Amino acid sequence: MQFMLYKNKKPQGLYIKFIYESNRRRIMSKKVAIVCNGAENKNLYPTFILGSSAIASGDDLILFFTPGAAPALRKGELEKIKAKGYPDMADLVEGISALGGRMLLCELAFEAKDMKKEDLREGLEIVGATSFMAEISDAQVTFSF
Repeated sequence: MQFMLYKNKKPQGLYIKFIYESNRRRIMSKKVAIVCNGAENKNLYPTFILGSSAIASGDDLILFFTPGAAPALRKGELEKIKAKGYPDMADLVEGISALGGRMLLCELAFEAKDMKKEDLREGLEIVGATSFMAEISDAQVTFSF
């Protein structure tokens, strides 16, 4: 546990707990990698629900979208997705982005799905499979949907 000194006195009570908890979170955070293989609700909702849960818990998050999921990443497409009993997809996407989650798209999607970079939503990183594998080499939790 780390103590910060103020006027040569140790802080008391809640301040100590705050420092302890923030250090504990930093030490205990994990890297979570989630691969999304399709543009259907059965692929997208688990990806974004578990992703938002991970990032809200303080974990580092990387979402990787294969060419099969690329159509959902066209501008405005995720915001159109609705499903009874599920959270609003736009809120999930916004929350992940606001908390620093990374969304990576496989570069093969451009040719495989006849897409151009200007067709895609903002905030995506375009990477190859090798770069993705290097990024997640130390991930403690992985999912694929």
